[in-house]
Order: sequence, then C-alpha cells, then structure tokens
Amino acid sequence: MKTTSLTSSEKSIKKKMKTLTILCITTFSIFYSQTVHSQSITKNRVIILSDIEADPDDAQSFVRLLLYANQIDIKGMIATTSCWQKSRVAPESIKKIVKAYGNVQANLNKHEPGFPTENELLLTIKQGLAKYGMLGVGKGQDSEGSDWIIKILEDNDPRPLHISVWGGANTLAQALFKLKETKNATELKRLIAKLKVYTISDQDDSGIWIRNNFPDLHYVVSPGDDYGSATWIAINNQIKGISNEEISNKWLAQNIQQAHGPLGAAYPDVAWGMEGDTPAFLNLIPNGLNNPENPNWGGWGGRYELYKPDFAKYKKGSSGVPFEPETRPIWTNATDNYRHFIPNDFGRVIKLDTTQYNDNKASLWRWREDFQNDFAARMDWCVAEYKNANHPPVPVINQKDEITVKSGQGFGIDASDTYDPDGDSFSYLWFDYPEAGTYKKAIKVSPENYNNIWITAPDVEKKETVHIILKITDKGTPQLSRYKRIIVTILPK
Repeated sequence: MKTTSLTSSEKSIKKKMKTLTILCITTFSIFYSQTVHSQSITKNRVIILSDIEADPDDAQSFVRLLLYANQIDIKGMIATTSCWQKSRVAPESIKKIVKAYGNVQANLNKHEPGFPTENELLLTIKQGLAKYGMLGVGKGQDSEGSDWIIKILEDNDPRPLHISVWGGANTLAQALFKLKETKNATELKRLIAKLKVYTISDQDDSGIWIRNNFPDLHYVVSPGDDYGSATWIAINNQIKGISNEEISNKWLAQNIQQAHGPLGAAYPDVAWGMEGDTPAFLNLIPNGLNNPENPNWGGWGGRYELYKPDFAKYKKGSSGVPFEPETRPIWTNATDNYRHFIPNDFGRVIKLDTTQYNDNKASLWRWREDFQNDFAARMDWCVAEYKNANHPPVPVINQKDEITVKSGQGFGIDASDTYDPDGDSFSYLWFDYPEAGTYKKAIKVSPENYNNIWITAPDVEKKETVHIILKITDKGTPQLSRYKRIIVTILPK
C-alpha cells in the first residue's frame, strides 16, 4: 500500500479531530452515566406534615428530604401542631431550609437531573391550623393545609399519595372529615384507596380517630407514644455490637453540617435524637430495595406487618395522646431476625457475625450505614463537581426480577453486567430475607459475594415466596449501596 506523508497543516487538523473525538466520548460517558442512573424511576408522591420547631429533628429531616427532591415528588410541606407544640405552626422555618436548598440546587443537578427549583418547592409550603389535635377537626376547621391535601388527592394522577406525618395528624384528619362530608361513598372509597400514611407514632389525639373512622386507610404506625418500642427510634438508637459511628455528632459535623454549603449549615445540632422523623420517608427513595406499597417487604424505613397489636404490650408515655386499643389492623412493628456481615481478613472477604439480633428495630438499623453514607454523598453533591464526588452503583441482573420454580429445582441469578458510573470497584452481597416472603426458613446463598449465584429451591407443600436481595456496594468515598430484590415463587411438585 502506498503511503504519503502529511503536511504540517494536515497533522494539525488530525490532532484537533482526535482531541475533539476524545472530548465527545468523555462528555457522552458522563452524560450517559448520569442519565442511565436516574432513568426509569417512578417518583412517589408525598405530602409532609411537620411540627417543625418543636424539635430540631424536623429541620434535620427536611435537609435530607430535599436532597432526594429529584427522586421523590414533593407535593406539599405543611406546618402543623403536635402534643409538643400545641398552639403554633412554623411554615417560615420550612421556607428557610428551602431557600438554603435553592443555593445548591444547580450544583445538585450536575450529579443527577430533575431537582426542582426553590420557587417550585416554596409553592408547596402550606400550614394547618394552630390548634391541637381534634380541636382543629370538624365543621369550620378547614385550613390551607387540609384543603391542599384534598386538592392534590383529587388531581388526575394514578399514583398513590403518601402522607408522611412527622408531628400531629390533625391536618390530615380535617381533610378526611371534609371528604366524608362532601363525597359519596364510592368516591370517598376511591380517594381513600389512593392514600398511604406513615406516621411517626401518635403525636396528637387525631391519629387514633383517623384509624377508627377510616378502617380501610393504609396506615403505618407504631401506635401511641411508647417511643422506645417504636421501629423508627432505631434511626438514632445506639445498638450494641456495632460501631454506631454514622449517627455520632462528630460524623454529622464532618459529613453533613460543615463545609457542605448553605444546606449543610441549615442542619441543626441534635437536641433529643437525630432525625426521628426521617424513617417516614426513607421508604420512598427508589433504591431497588424499598417498596412502600408493601411495608412487609422491608427497606430503609423499616419493616411492618398488618395486624391488630396487643395493647397490653405497650406503655403509656407522657405526651398526653390517647392510650387505647386499636379497633382494626394497622401496619406496625415487625421483627427481623438479623445477623450482619463483617469483613474477613483471609479467604472470602466477608463472613457472618456471631451476634444475632431479633427485634423490630433491626428491620431499620440494618440499613443505617447505607442510608447515612447515601446522605453524606448527596451532601457532597451540594458543593462538589461530578468528577470529585461519589455516585451509587447500578445493579443489573440478566433476567426478570420475578422467577417461578418448582420444589427442588435449581436456578441461577446473574448480575455480571452491574456497573459503577464513576468506574469504582464494587462488591456483591447476596442474601435471602425470610421475613419478607412467605417461606420463613433461611435459604443458603453461596458464594455470597460473587457476581452470580446458584440456588436450589426448597421442597414446599404449598406455593411460597422467597425474597433474594442483591446489594452492590462501591469502594468510593463514602461507600454507596444499591439493591435488586428478586422474588422467587416456589411451587410444589
């Protein structure tokens, strides 16, 4: 083949074209990693009811919530009363945090698209009546907050409307009261079916009224004011046998409050407990594990089962909220039997710890290190460029996430196409979640840390379901985790 030498001008053009090609490929790679990571997300709609200023933890929870404003569809933030703040509402405190968010919103969009503007969020801030509990429920007790709940509920949107209650529930109670007064039975039933309530215990006397008067309403609650028995308290409980570092004041100062821009500076110090209200929306974050339609499946906000709790097992607190038995089943505390994996110095890199936990709080704190690291990473997004921050890995399985097999049948699950948008190394962890399915016996998954696994279905006498969880954790800073839940239906022979 005949070759010819290039002129200096041609060499210059060729060099520029090569540089341009590399630039285009790099730009596309960044765009692709950001877009793929955030696509196919069905955002959960939520309205927050908050007794902000009764305790600094509401402000803390708002800071975290706004970092997920591109993944959770925030339809309302309503200032309310509670047993801790009976005659005051403080919407101005929510506005202050949203304004801090507005200063970092553009930088957040560099990491994942879709963060709403400050003004869009300000329009969702409303207030309930400055009245305690049932004193603010009945004819003539409407507020912009209760009317807003009705407006959003009546929108032509097929998605459920989640109500995340961080204080008293009387603004929701008033909305329900008005709907019952103004809608026919068929329409009322349709609207009630769209509501999904998660409340941080009972913080006024309207919660039990709602449950008694709307028995079909989906309601997640650790009832009464026995906070020590509640699942949500595990977000800030110190657990024996683990480090608890991720909920320490030092960790919060370094990873959230300091050197993370105006939103981090808006995160107040802990007074009673860190972010007691956050579990009411953690289950709405689309991380591959959470499924708020099925509280018994478990996730970042804890795990809950539908039953009528034994009232004798609860203690009466000092809040003054009603202390009375439930009249119908509610979604409430559920026990997880849990052993966590710990690093192993030689051979397989992980092993099961010898300590076993068996209580409802384990259903929440077992994920605590993961969601705290996720919080820290998103705080970094407030100030860092994309290349200088960590982003979660993307688990990929090469088949459907619902599998049907027969007793004794072997089946494999392959996750070898999993990737990390930053090019980080990552680890696999497979485990079964017996409490989430109907088959309650443990199923051996081995090796737990390989990119694909082989499982032999147990023999069953009736149709059973098994939940296999894949957890992918990158080796960036902070380490971030995402999940895939594979539901296996096992049929008898």
